[in-house]
Amino acid sequence: MESMPLALGLFALTYILMLCLPKYRRFVALGSAVVFLATGMLPLGDAFGYIDWNVLMMIAGTMGIVSLFIESRMPARMADVLLAHVPNVKWAVVMLALFAGVISAFVDNVATVLMVAPVAMAISKRLNINPVPMIIAIAVSSNLQGAATLVGDTTAILLGGYANMNFLDFFFYLGKPSIFFAVELGALCAAAILLVMFRKETAPVPEPRVTQVTNYVPTILLLGTIVLLILASFLPGMPKTINGIICMSLLAIGLMYTVVTQKSMQPVIQALKEIDLDTILLLLGLFLVIGGITEQGVIDQLASLIAKLGGSNLFVIYTVIVWASVLFSAFIDNIPYVATMLPVVQKIALDMGVDPTVLYFGLLSGATLGGNLTPIGASANITGIGILRKAGYEVQNRDFMRIGVPFTLAAIVPAYVYIWLFYGI
Repeated sequence: MESMPLALGLFALTYILMLCLPKYRRFVALGSAVVFLATGMLPLGDAFGYIDWNVLMMIAGTMGIVSLFIESRMPARMADVLLAHVPNVKWAVVMLALFAGVISAFVDNVATVLMVAPVAMAISKRLNINPVPMIIAIAVSSNLQGAATLVGDTTAILLGGYANMNFLDFFFYLGKPSIFFAVELGALCAAAILLVMFRKETAPVPEPRVTQVTNYVPTILLLGTIVLLILASFLPGMPKTINGIICMSLLAIGLMYTVVTQKSMQPVIQALKEIDLDTILLLLGLFLVIGGITEQGVIDQLASLIAKLGGSNLFVIYTVIVWASVLFSAFIDNIPYVATMLPVVQKIALDMGVDPTVLYFGLLSGATLGGNLTPIGASANITGIGILRKAGYEVQNRDFMRIGVPFTLAAIVPAYVYIWLFYGI
């Protein structure tokens, strides 16, 4: 196509600007989308079909429900119960990291760090120990579990929407144990690494304070979201936006309950503020940009290039996608990366005549875990470092990577092997 070089150039410029201007990513993506539409590279009549409304509604709905969940102080209460059953600091670190991982399978990674990090900071302060390693361990663990479920992370939601996967597909897919078990295998291996790293921290854990839960309804709503997503998996003939409708509907119930019981709009306003509009606008723009490069044949060319580089060997291509995703996600945001690569991966599989599942899961696992290699690789890492900085602790790159690199390798290698054994062979 005559417009392909222009489309490719605009796409490259979009990525460069998003890297250089991270605070303005949404404006860059939306501006690029406008150019694609204005030049006719993305026909206006086709634009609507490239926007995944189900994904956008799921993200907005789950973010709002999670905000109410955090405000209820239920996560803090859960952490208190957990700490009451560990013998020393070593096990406290490991259990807090695992707890953060379990929570992040259903809650945004940044929100998870904001929930769990204060508990670790309190333990460190009462024992007069350095909180830096504990906070880093919590951050990297929260990133790991984002790929475990459909609602665990934006990248998982993107995959679910693109591949038409429901909640249960992340547990069992095509009659086989799915990516949830690959992630949990990686989590167990990574936990073993943490046990070794913190083996000298044998001081007893101070008696935890018992946090009072202020409202149990958000917990019910979060559990209800999971249950309804599971039920929707079994019901035939559901609209493509059913998952988004479920999440938005339960958020609406939560907001109405809050208004009625508290007789104030302030908690509702706060919950709505916690919905990450920047991410939603970024994705809206990216959907259109990817639609534009798809229309101009750029996706086809990228797929052909990767297939040629891999010699049309599925294992080689799978390996390249996993480890390239790990590397790229260490330095760039995994949301635009995954959004871009999903259609590329699909086209590679289509051209090779193979099922794309192994490449989908390889992409998701690599992109999710790659952020743990560097302090800037994931928003959860940046959040944890920000908490430490406010408390007067400066985190050096080597301090982070001393935990992040072995943690990442311990998690990704077994997941890489697992996914290939179940879906590649």
